[in-house]
Amino acid sequence: MDLIPFVGEPLALDLINTRPLTGEGHVDLIVDANGLAMWVEQQAGRLPEASLCRAGTLSDEELAPVHAVRDHVASAVRSLMDGGEVPPADIAGLNAAMAAAPVTRQLDWGEAPSLKTHRTGTPVVRLAGFLAEDAALLLTGPDARLIRKCEADGCVMLFVGNNARRRWCSAARCGNRIRVQRYYQRNK
Repeated sequence: MDLIPFVGEPLALDLINTRPLTGEGHVDLIVDANGLAMWVEQQAGRLPEASLCRAGTLSDEELAPVHAVRDHVASAVRSLMDGGEVPPADIAGLNAAMAAAPVTRQLDWGEAPSLKTHRTGTPVVRLAGFLAEDAALLLTGPDARLIRKCEADGCVMLFVGNNARRRWCSAARCGNRIRVQRYYQRNK
């Protein structure tokens, strides 16, 4: 079964959403290197140096840093959604991922002067560091209190509810399914 990851939310939520719920239970869309490469490709333009994590360049054993960041972000978001504080272990885990791939900045004074950002470490460690930083920005920003779970039965996708009327992860994904169910129930 080919599942397409739900993307378009902040990267931290897109990362959590790589564990959808299916009829067989939770499925991990980035359980292996090919799954991570596919997810990175879908996030093109949002991830720095994404081409370094393309199919065939990673082994399954290298994914631990990304999985650890996903676990810490999921736990932190769950705690915030339940009205609690982010657990210290999750803060430490995200800090460790960022520290493993420190950022350096360099002024580039070419035709278009710019400030370039670079991370050190292997491609997966750099990706995990970037994702941890993105998660830290989400968790400390105003959108942290707006994170919601899709209200459709059987859906576990998370989204930022900037619109108070938004109830589903996607109108096309779950909204249409709910509308069709309601239509059939009314017209039985």
